[in-house]
Amino acid sequence: MTDAITDAVTRRQFLAAASGALVLVACSSDSKSSSGATDVATDAPKNFLVVQRFPNHPLFTPGEVRLPVSLADAAGNLTDGPATLIGWIEDFNGNRVAEVTAVRRAVGIDVPYWEVRATLATAIVYTLRFEGDDGYGASFELYDEVDVRSPVTGSQLPPFDTPTVADHRGVEPYCSLTPEPCPLHDMTLTEALASGKPVAYMIGTPAHCTTGTCAPGLEFLVGEHARVGAAIQMVHADVYADEAATTVAPAVTALDVEYEPIIYLCTDDGVIVDRLDGIWDASELTERIDLLLAR
Repeated sequence: MTDAITDAVTRRQFLAAASGALVLVACSSDSKSSSGATDVATDAPKNFLVVQRFPNHPLFTPGEVRLPVSLADAAGNLTDGPATLIGWIEDFNGNRVAEVTAVRRAVGIDVPYWEVRATLATAIVYTLRFEGDDGYGASFELYDEVDVRSPVTGSQLPPFDTPTVADHRGVEPYCSLTPEPCPLHDMTLTEALASGKPVAYMIGTPAHCTTGTCAPGLEFLVGEHARVGAAIQMVHADVYADEAATTVAPAVTALDVEYEPIIYLCTDDGVIVDRLDGIWDASELTERIDLLLAR
């Protein structure tokens, strides 16, 4: 962590990081899928806190970034808000470098988030701000591609023989979704990437996710699988190799990922063109799947 980042982190930003997307080593408690959230948006609280729902370590590289955030009141309680939030991204000198409109997402999840997408050119520290926030926003950093260990957008997704129904490859259970394993284990990631079709690859552990995002995220992907059929090859890999969650599964170490859940969206030649990190609702996933099909 550089001095610039250290100086930029405030008490509010520590809260944001603690409430955001989950680091793998923190996945230890059971989570349950949401039964659905209301689509009724409300006004944001006065001087709201911006709560990061994306991982807070080397992840983003120059280009388009996706920054899902939630809102909290002054006491740190997660809260609802309007259908859109108007904001901006500023550099570490306070210069505005991008204007953003964040869209509220809440289909199938209990706590809404706002999807922010922006294109940034330089690997430096930034802060995401919104009209009406507490004045601190949420800080994040872009890194040079060589400094990010997991696959980045624009690169080839490395093939890996993920667990299947026919061959669990030492991962038990091979899928921790309950009450039944998901249907996205008919082929390995290697086979999916060799199929000549677009690929959606999710890493996530429904049974051991403290933020409660993995199970609904996987269920949304299963729903997309039912909707689009074989037009996109969809593969899921769990995070742990044992039911007690004491051993990380090979699928995690193969891509050197440090957080979950993730969906990589790849074109028919295996190039990553989109990625969902930390949280997504049913509506955003449908939009991104349709964009992948339209390529």
